Amino acid sequence: MKYVPLALTIIAGLMVAAAAAPGISGQYLEFRSCDVYTGPCFANGEMDLSGKEAILVWSVDRGAWNGVTLDGLNVIAVVRTEATLGDLRYQPCSGKALLLVDERASAEQQDALAAMAREFAGGLIAEVAAVKPSPIEAKLGTCDGAGCASVIAGDIVTITTRCLGNGDHLCGNESTYYPPLTAVEDAYPAYTTLASFHDPALEREWDAVGQRGTFLARFSR
Repeated sequence: MKYVPLALTIIAGLMVAAAAAPGISGQYLEFRSCDVYTGPCFANGEMDLSGKEAILVWSVDRGAWNGVTLDGLNVIAVVRTEATLGDLRYQPCSGKALLLVDERASAEQQDALAAMAREFAGGLIAEVAAVKPSPIEAKLGTCDGAGCASVIAGDIVTITTRCLGNGDHLCGNESTYYPPLTAVEDAYPAYTTLASFHDPALEREWDAVGQRGTFLARFSR
């Protein structure tokens, strides 16, 4: 009779448990009220004047959070700060957020969506002004990953984007100047044709047009 060492048995059990544990993944959109694809001169000119608002959208393909399945559901964090949201690695910044959770979700799923958004946003959200159920329609990366996306959350949030083109190079020295605000994968910038937010919860509303200020990406945990 052969005996398997206890340590190997424990390791094998942990590996099986890790493989069986449900993760979560999906598509991500991030709007910022400053250019993220830009040159240093433009970025320096906007510092502390704009870029104080952001809208983060997580559209879950499949998976669970806190043991609650969230397949096909969406959550949005609208964030208002008092300083430009730049590179958070060097310029930490946090603010107040309104969380919009998918109205199709059960109460348990809505709680899980809100918790997921707060966790994924990290220190970006210092205070949650409100959590509101909303109809959310998110179409992200709808033109073969080239930058087309749209998000509609009732009459609160509307975002439309297109891919960046040659006409969007204003100084010839542009690059992806800022990284995304959250941990994501395969991020690429897109052109914001419209990003509007209308709700009193943040005491600030806006209609932004014509900016190089959106990221499309994927997320997973």
